[in-house]
Amino acid sequence: MNKTELVNAVAAKAGLTKVDAKKALDATVEAIVEAVKKGDKVALVGFGTFAKTKRAARQGVNPATGAKIKIAAKEVFKFKASSSIL
Repeated sequence: MNKTELVNAVAAKAGLTKVDAKKALDATVEAIVEAVKKGDKVALVGFGTFAKTKRAARQGVNPATGAKIKIAAKEVFKFKASSSIL
C-alpha cells in the first residue's frame, strides 16, 4: 500500500474527504518524526513503537574492491511492530 492508497482507505473508513484525510495523515507523520528527532519514543498501542537508536561504528567491506572500510556511528529511526498485529 502506498501513501495515496492509505489516504483513500483513511478517507473511506473515517468518512472524510481525501483532502482532509491527507492533511490528517501528513500531520500525524510529521508529529511522529518531530517527537522521535527530539529523542522521544512514540508508542501506538496495538500498532507499534517508533524510536531513535544509536548504531555503533563498525568495520565493513567494499563489495567492489574487497577493501575494508570504517562505517561511522550514527543515529537511526527504528520501528518495532506490536505483537498483536503480527
